[in-house]
Parts: sequence; C-alpha cells; structure tokens
Amino acid sequence: MIRRNPCGDWPTIDASAFVDPTAIICGKVIIKANVFVGPYAVVRADETDEFGQMEPISIGQGSNIQDGVVIHSKAGAAVTIGSRTSIAHRSIVHGPCTVGDDVFVGFNSVLFNCVVGDGAVVRHNSVVEGCHLPPRFHVPSTTTVHSDEDLKVIPQVTVDVASFSESVTETNLALVEGYNRIRNDF
Repeated sequence: MIRRNPCGDWPTIDASAFVDPTAIICGKVIIKANVFVGPYAVVRADETDEFGQMEPISIGQGSNIQDGVVIHSKAGAAVTIGSRTSIAHRSIVHGPCTVGDDVFVGFNSVLFNCVVGDGAVVRHNSVVEGCHLPPRFHVPSTTTVHSDEDLKVIPQVTVDVASFSESVTETNLALVEGYNRIRNDF
C-alpha cells in the first residue's frame, strides 16, 4: 500500500523498483532505481520534529528491503540507506540512521541512531545503536554494540562474509526484474 502521511507527503518510487503489494510505504519516502521491497515490509516517514519538519527516508539504487522489515524514524530524523545494501528479513532500521553502500544487515537485527559504513556487515540478531560502525566492519551474530568503544573488539569483515552479502544483492536484483515482469499478474 502506497499512501501519504498526515502532512500530505507521498512516497517517490522509481518506476524500475518493485514494491510488494503487501508492503506499506507511507509519507516522505524516496525509493530509487531497482530497489526490491519485500512482502509485509513497512517504510514509514510520518513523524515530525518540534517545528513540524521531517527529513526523508531514502533507499538507494539496487538495495533490497526484505520481508517484514520496518524502517521508521523518530521526530522526523533522516534515514538514509545506500546503494546495493541488503536489509534482511524482520530487521528494524530506526532513525536517525545512515547506512552506507554495499552493507548487509542480517535477520532480526536492529539499527538505531547510528552510522554504518560502506561494506559493513551486521550479522543476524544483532543490535547496533549510538555508534559509528566503520567501513567493512563485521558485527558477528547476536552482538550488541552500544558505543564506539564497543567496536574495538569486533573483527573486520572477512572475504567469505563479503561475498555472501554480494550474492544476496545480486539475487534480489534478479527478483526486481522478475516481479516487474509479472507485475500485472497480481
């Protein structure tokens, strides 16, 4: 469902993107070319700051927002997701938040009030908040990061983890093409 927010903002969705009919895209949301938004995802830009203003939620080219993902923001803060980034099933990205290019966020993970550098990997069931995750860092499954100080013990991304992330992105780009081809079937 594509709908406006109470301020009257409608989403802007590139014609080449695929948004599953069960997903909810609400308000000041920008979805760029070849993005895949899976079933039951919610991308909602509807809260304002104390001056009645809000920044957009922006999803970069070739990214995939998988089944059940929630992207929202507190008090109108920006959420920016870079290009070729994968946000896996049932994850939450809550702004303010900036996620770089070529990032992988694993199942059930939570990002809040953080910056995630290009090429970083946040594995399944992890929480990253209140920090700046450097480029190409690897957050292992079930890890909780609450500050930049916590990052000192986290190893950098290995080649096998990076290649897994790239294969997820390629798979979802193929889904965009396939679903757009059969768009009128449902």
